[in-house]
Amino acid sequence: MNLWSWLSTNDPQPGFTREKLVKLLVRLLLFAVVATLISTLLQLTPLRPYLNTWWGSLIFILLLYVPVARYLSLETLIARPGRLAAPGRRVTASGRQVQSSAQRRKEKHRYAGVKKSGPGGRR
Repeated sequence: MNLWSWLSTNDPQPGFTREKLVKLLVRLLLFAVVATLISTLLQLTPLRPYLNTWWGSLIFILLLYVPVARYLSLETLIARPGRLAAPGRRVTASGRQVQSSAQRRKEKHRYAGVKKSGPGGRR
């Protein structure tokens, strides 16, 4: 497994395992290195006097940290129910799986020609 897919795939196990904590630490260290590198490179540009002010630092933080916040959040380490659903099924807000209309139609036609009705009876 390559490094990027290891860092960005969801983990279906609940709780904090050693692997999850290592993954979060690696993400945090990579982000710190990239943020420091970008900040250092921007110090070499004519923007240096502005980045040394409080409002320049605030703009830098908002432009860099806010988009990356979702990537660094713990939610990415927890599997979403939609990804664990069977193909052709949706997951409602309550977590219940719902068949798509194509799946329902396929199931209905599966019993075509059979005298006894399919599961669920008549509507």
